[in-house]
Amino acid sequence: MDTESTYSGYSYYSGRSRGSHRHGERSRDRHKPRSKDSRSEKSVTINAPPAEPLLGDSSVRAEETQDDNWGETTTAVTGTSEHSLSQEDIVRITKDLEDSVGLDCRRYLTLTLAAAVGLAVFLTPLAFLVLPHLLWPERLQACGTACEGLFLSVAFKLLILLLAVWALFFRAPRAGLPRVAVFRALLAALVLLLVVAYWLFYGVRILDSQDENYQGIVLYAVSLVDALLFVHYLAVVLLELRHLQPSFSVCVTRSTDGEIRQYNLGQLSIQRAALAILENYYRDFAVHNPALLTASKSRAAKHLAGLKVYNVDGPGNNAAAAGLAHSQSRAMIAAAARRRDTSHNELYYEEAEHERRVRKRRARLVVAVEEAFTHIKRLQEDEQKKAPGDVMDPREAAQAIFPSMARALQKYLRTTKQQHCHSMESIQQHLAFCVTNNMTPKAFLESYLTAGPTMQYGRERWLARQWTLISEASVTSGLKDGSVFLLKCLDFSLVVTAKKIPYIQLSEEYIDPKSHKFVLRLQSETSV
Repeated sequence: MDTESTYSGYSYYSGRSRGSHRHGERSRDRHKPRSKDSRSEKSVTINAPPAEPLLGDSSVRAEETQDDNWGETTTAVTGTSEHSLSQEDIVRITKDLEDSVGLDCRRYLTLTLAAAVGLAVFLTPLAFLVLPHLLWPERLQACGTACEGLFLSVAFKLLILLLAVWALFFRAPRAGLPRVAVFRALLAALVLLLVVAYWLFYGVRILDSQDENYQGIVLYAVSLVDALLFVHYLAVVLLELRHLQPSFSVCVTRSTDGEIRQYNLGQLSIQRAALAILENYYRDFAVHNPALLTASKSRAAKHLAGLKVYNVDGPGNNAAAAGLAHSQSRAMIAAAARRRDTSHNELYYEEAEHERRVRKRRARLVVAVEEAFTHIKRLQEDEQKKAPGDVMDPREAAQAIFPSMARALQKYLRTTKQQHCHSMESIQQHLAFCVTNNMTPKAFLESYLTAGPTMQYGRERWLARQWTLISEASVTSGLKDGSVFLLKCLDFSLVVTAKKIPYIQLSEEYIDPKSHKFVLRLQSETSV
């Protein structure tokens, strides 16, 4: 089983000397009531993490009543398998596959249409120059040096336009938006309208009449290239420069833990603003850890589990049963209100005990890592005396010292509920990276002592293709003062509120430099 394999491969370094006095704690945890969410959250995802999570916890979310030492004592898992599929899971997986196929098809269709339109636009001026030589070459008038200069102008302008279009449009897409970008669609329509108008005029005035003035035809092609350059300048203004000036201050709040960030945005549509907020979210927000949010749920369930209501009159009719249920609910609410006065004491002592355990295990982890890095320095000194073929590479050095710090790191990650964020493979890679770059123990521990942004962790933590934009207004409309929309994910949502940056009026107050001058008069005579 998954738990057994991880235990045999990683928990070998765990001590067993404390197993006897933890048996009572495990037996008490076995009888704690489990909430209904613990089973429903065990879902099968399509993109599984590439490495085994630390300590054998293969699910992203930890159990609400999970024992901190389960990795040392668990030898088998019985009951319902967490990899079982229900009908709802099958329907959801099918829907996700259909959505991904639709997104890929739409992306490739858009790229194909854009490439076809761009190719037609670039070939149009060349076609204007070549068609007269193919259809009526004997009737064309020679233009000499003037046409050759225009040819050079067309060639360099097309080259500049090609590079500019490549720099502005041919970039890897950052995300898939739910609606079409309005400005991009307007620019594409403008280019198509321009090219069609030029072709219509070319067909009516040049092809039908077989115009003999070839210099005029060349000037006509040059005017089309100039118009395309101006359209590209308009695209730069609308797509790159318009939103640079800040116009709105948006407040982003994570719904689960209430973490807040403020950002300044320019004139953007709601979907473009959502994309900018998500890019900043992965950089600025700490990684979302749902295991830290289960304490309040388990505490509330424990309080409600301690309340029992008895019916001393025995079962009755339906009306009496309804009245009894109503009275039971009122009795439970009243009892919970009476116990509310002492709940803050329990919360205070629970938090104090948790902080004490975190400080204790953090100190053990720091000491273990410092001793491991000291051992690395001794190994490096010994390797300098060895032959070049016997030198140990950083990966082997990391694997050699990892067992000395594994247990302390294991305990600390369990206590701080971070065991699902770091796999054993990622820890060893980070340790090898620190050894290669001669980093200190504090630099190695910083990734585990402080929760970093989401981008610091693996790709399975980025929750790709799972964001849903919810807005009452159209997502193609621009931001307005008081606009509110949600970015919903699998476990949480980001509530975004936009406020317009106020108009600031600055006034100047002139101070005459002469008003600061004064004269100090000293009396030569002093009083006796």
